[in-house]
Amino acid sequence: MIKRTLYFGNPTYLSTKLEQLVIKLPEQEEGKNIPIEDIGVVILDHAQISITQTVISKLIANNVALITCNETHHPTGLLLNLDGNTLQSQKFQAQIEASKPLLKQLWQQTIIAKINNQALLLESQGIETKNMKRWIEEVNSGDTTNKEARAAVYYWSKIFKTIPEFTRARFGEPPNHLLNYGYAILRAIAARSLVGSGLLPTLGIHHKNQYNAYCLADDIMEPYRPYVDQLVLNMVHAGKHEQLLTPEIKRELLQIPVLDVVIDNQKSPLMLALQRTTASLSKCYEGEQRKILYPKLE
Repeated sequence: MIKRTLYFGNPTYLSTKLEQLVIKLPEQEEGKNIPIEDIGVVILDHAQISITQTVISKLIANNVALITCNETHHPTGLLLNLDGNTLQSQKFQAQIEASKPLLKQLWQQTIIAKINNQALLLESQGIETKNMKRWIEEVNSGDTTNKEARAAVYYWSKIFKTIPEFTRARFGEPPNHLLNYGYAILRAIAARSLVGSGLLPTLGIHHKNQYNAYCLADDIMEPYRPYVDQLVLNMVHAGKHEQLLTPEIKRELLQIPVLDVVIDNQKSPLMLALQRTTASLSKCYEGEQRKILYPKLE
């Protein structure tokens, strides 16, 4: 079942009754009820949101990714379940004991899938990708020659044809703010899926940063980034990239969990596809298979 993404950008009181999330606005006498089991992501984006501890506990127990935003409306916090799988200890151990050759092979697969999806997005815009296809063939174990970075330079110089000299930077000019917001949602979905597969989001395949609690989420989301890029590209074509993060803009970016994704020749919403990806990664750690299931952009 596709889980719902809930966004709260106004003063709201969140409580719970009979395994339902009760949503009550200040002017309402009675709240709206949503089954907690139907929820996948909750985004809290207002200083006057009140949420009970019971709500938080029940959301986390149902493996809901709970995101908090700062005063500029950008996601800054993420709460996840610490006990998301019945075989948690076994899967943790397999992840921790993964050999360096295995991690390098998994990273090679990840970068190949990422560059391929970037190339497919460029091709859909009529942009030449012969060089990217060559780099895909040249990605070695661990991507020690850093074809990811080389592809990124070309990709970002071409993707937004209507924006001269666009530079991808966290605090850069629009549509960087749209990309940042979209990637934050994607990261939350990836982290949620990893927890559900019994894996530690902190221990990455490639990313290693003592200050980053979600290194593995950052790794596994790489081939999915072009789906966010495609959504933002459509917003650029519609002339919306100069706008601030208005409720309308956020509603469009909140489509990310339900974007159509083809993985292993099967179409499904992105959230479900990511669950398949993380489940396959868990099997790779445990020696049951050697390849991660990643999507192919269409």
